[in-house]
Amino acid sequence: MDLHEYQARELFARHGVPVLDAYVVDEPEAAREAARLLGGRAVVKAQVKTGGRGKAGGVRLAADPEEAVAHASRILGMDIKGHTVGKVMLARTADIEEEFYVSYLLDRTNRTYLAMASSEGGMDIEEVAATRPGALARIPVDPAEGVTEDKAREIVTAAGLPAEAVPVLVALWQVFTEEDALLVEVNPLVRTIDGRVLALDGKISLDDSARFRHPAHSAYETPGDGDPLEASAKAKGLNYVKLDGSVGIIGNGAGLVMSTLDVVARQGAEPANFLDIGGGASARVMADGLGLILGDPGVKSVLVNVFGGITACDAVADGIVQALEQVELTKPLVVRLDGNNAELGRTILTGAAHPLVHQLDTMDGAAARAAELARS
Repeated sequence: MDLHEYQARELFARHGVPVLDAYVVDEPEAAREAARLLGGRAVVKAQVKTGGRGKAGGVRLAADPEEAVAHASRILGMDIKGHTVGKVMLARTADIEEEFYVSYLLDRTNRTYLAMASSEGGMDIEEVAATRPGALARIPVDPAEGVTEDKAREIVTAAGLPAEAVPVLVALWQVFTEEDALLVEVNPLVRTIDGRVLALDGKISLDDSARFRHPAHSAYETPGDGDPLEASAKAKGLNYVKLDGSVGIIGNGAGLVMSTLDVVARQGAEPANFLDIGGGASARVMADGLGLILGDPGVKSVLVNVFGGITACDAVADGIVQALEQVELTKPLVVRLDGNNAELGRTILTGAAHPLVHQLDTMDGAAARAAELARS
């Protein structure tokens, strides 16, 4: 779960990361009182879960409360990369001397954590990494050790950050670990002219798998945020992840589904989703899965790849046939059944004789057919 900036700042403050006073409003007129409480002058920032707010006009400096109202009026309702602004945050201004970048994230490839830091903050870190890779320090963090003061000093030295940033980096690590985050990012982390180090912006992604340890995190959920298909899948209890391709995928077992994604990609097509129906292939589960995938306008064909085990292939085939009575199939459906009672399952599908259902015996063959149908 990605957090809004104001939510990230709340967690920062809770763990001792220095931030400036701020208020969140959802009506332009409320910005007047917020700016007054901040001393008149304030930064008005759109609260959306995407980058590029400044370039889109979603971050403005108000010299007084009246200008804060004007800026809030312009920003509220603005569309920024497909996200409609429903709230703005007004934050106290700072006299900045230097800007930096720092983040902690999960390094899945190397099975560890990674600290990234740069003395060139306040701009797109992707641009820094691409054009001046030496300006971005990457320091592995041992999960057993974490970010101690010594480790924080190592990060500060490698990135050219001021020594005053050491305790801030330690506090940010507490946010990362104690809140079960996948990413904690500050851009910019600044040093003011009076020597303070402050987090002027914040981005946090929380691990949904750890939500059971953090019941308070439910307060950070925002209705309407996130992909609507993923929200629908969650409501139906489906293990679904939206992707950007054209071939919808349904399989039983995470490993098989991941392999199916790879095979589809190898056939020159892009998967549209990850959908694992697990051990259940009832008509209701299949109908929910098919309905979900067919609701994705980017899907051009659907591939069902099932290996029968405890749930035999004839039960899966029955589920597909019954699901097709509940869901109107508007796109070609390729089915590959293998394993327990595969022949019987194929016979059931053949008997149903649905004009949009194609059967293939192998995973490679099914993926190739699904890719072909998606392209045509």
